Amino acid sequence: MADNVTPRVRVPREASAGDVVSIRTLISHPMESGQRRDGDGNVIPRSIINRFTCDFNGENVIDVTIEPAVSTNPYFQFSAVVNETGTFNFTWYDDDGSVYEETADITVA
Repeated sequence: MADNVTPRVRVPREASAGDVVSIRTLISHPMESGQRRDGDGNVIPRSIINRFTCDFNGENVIDVTIEPAVSTNPYFQFSAVVNETGTFNFTWYDDDGSVYEETADITVA
């Protein structure tokens, strides 16, 4: 597991039924390529976020496969239609097997 990994999400608190909402996510992650060496000459193991998913009330909204050339602290912005009150579940998958999760609720008036 990478140190100091912090997922952050920004979802509106409220929306009307059928609204398209903008969702922004950022995960602070050092993203190590596996090609660098430490001070002793040992290869630093690869550790990158390789997949990102978002579900709303159990339905998939987005599923992204991330390639090794992604930058440190990957940022995603996307839209989703909300028809009911619910919870967005965000999941980031790391090469080392770590999984980072965050949730955000939205109320439909």
